[in-house]
Amino acid sequence: MESALSLRSDFDGSMLRRLARQTRDADQARRLLSLASIYDGGSRADAARLGSVTVQIVRD
Repeated sequence: MESALSLRSDFDGSMLRRLARQTRDADQARRLLSLASIYDGGSRADAARLGSVTVQIVRD
């Protein structure tokens, strides 16, 4: 089994939410909100539901 990738330290959940509010691209906003959920300690399953994608997409 592969090890998990670490999250970038130059981003955090609040910054990603701010970027999601500023974008006009709905798909990008969903991806940013999914990442924000993970940065805030949420599960991959929650992030996938929030982004309307599968858990495999979140893992990739």
